[in-house]
Amino acid sequence: MNEVYTVTAVLLSAAALLTVVRLVRGPSVLDRIVALDVLVTLIVTGIAVRVAAHDVGTSVPLLLVLALLGFIGSITAAHLVEEREDMR
Repeated sequence: MNEVYTVTAVLLSAAALLTVVRLVRGPSVLDRIVALDVLVTLIVTGIAVRVAAHDVGTSVPLLLVLALLGFIGSITAAHLVEEREDMR
């Protein structure tokens, strides 16, 4: 079962690296906002894999806080994009 956790961690790391590239190179602000939201989701997923691999329940509150932060960030980004389109 450790091999599954290792493969999952490697794939999440590769996805995070590609997301950071999009975050840095994003041609627009909206691309950067979406990349940041994806990065938060990948971090939450990585912590969940760690919790499952090591059977440690102490990181669950951190998972909840990060998931809530990502949700609020997505809502804020949607409002930002809506306001910018209203200005045009």
